[in-house]
Amino acid sequence: MITEEQPPPIRKIVVDAPPTVAPAPPAGSNGHGHAYAGAASVARHGRGEAGVGGRELMALQALSVFYGDNEAVKKVSLSIRLGEVLALIGPSGCGKTTLLRTLNRLTELTPGASRGGTILLDGTDVDDLEVTTLRRRVSMVFQQPNPFPMSIFDNVAYALREQSRKKPGRGVVEPLVEDALRRAGLWDEVKDKLDAPALRLSGGQQQRLCIARAIATRPEVLLMDEPCSALDPRSTLVIEQLIGDLRKDLAIVIVTHNMQQARRVGDKVAFMYLGDLVEYGDAEQIFDAPQAQRTRDYVRGAFG
Repeated sequence: MITEEQPPPIRKIVVDAPPTVAPAPPAGSNGHGHAYAGAASVARHGRGEAGVGGRELMALQALSVFYGDNEAVKKVSLSIRLGEVLALIGPSGCGKTTLLRTLNRLTELTPGASRGGTILLDGTDVDDLEVTTLRRRVSMVFQQPNPFPMSIFDNVAYALREQSRKKPGRGVVEPLVEDALRRAGLWDEVKDKLDAPALRLSGGQQQRLCIARAIATRPEVLLMDEPCSALDPRSTLVIEQLIGDLRKDLAIVIVTHNMQQARRVGDKVAFMYLGDLVEYGDAEQIFDAPQAQRTRDYVRGAFG
């Protein structure tokens, strides 16, 4: 069984050089002075100039994560910006899920885990924030849909009520629940059965319900750990379109093993291998003109 501590076997990979972060080439260049066909994909993905590259919401500074003596994430520095989708790619066991879970301090729930370096949220060290406040501002959607065993309405209302000192009644949270379900693209499908059990929804609907629950409190950053891995292609398409819509109001960090998905939804892509950040740049640059040999091997399918 592959875990973060036990990386998978690999083939055809250059390992004799230390990892480097390759800067993105000038816009419209493939890194060798020639134009590449990347601009069209921006429009195809629903991405445009507005909102992309906004203010920095989170900053990772030499972030390291340890499980005992094993360094699962090695001195990673990254910027997460409003209006951008950052896709984390790499083989199983490379540290990308560990990095994701560290952003809202979920990793510290693992016995033996420890962290070095700094994570800033709007300039404030996350260690200086009360953890429930942090997780309201940096929300999480997991790989498997995990609706609570309660009604559709109460699943979304739960997140709102947990953030209030006095548990608000249905009349107070109702417009907020509707807003979250609309933003998650689920309102029209469930508006007439809000009191029905959430577990009766399809897998894709359950995942969108979990997204609605995650965004109900208006977080600044949304973390998504392979949110489509358990879904069929149609539901995957709906979630990807939803990501394109949600990015207008927040920053999204998504872990995915699907490189086509990373290219479709990502504004920025970070390739990780054995805990190292090997390369980071615009999605088109990473896939069309990777500068690190290890990135070229990975995106061309030499290992995975």
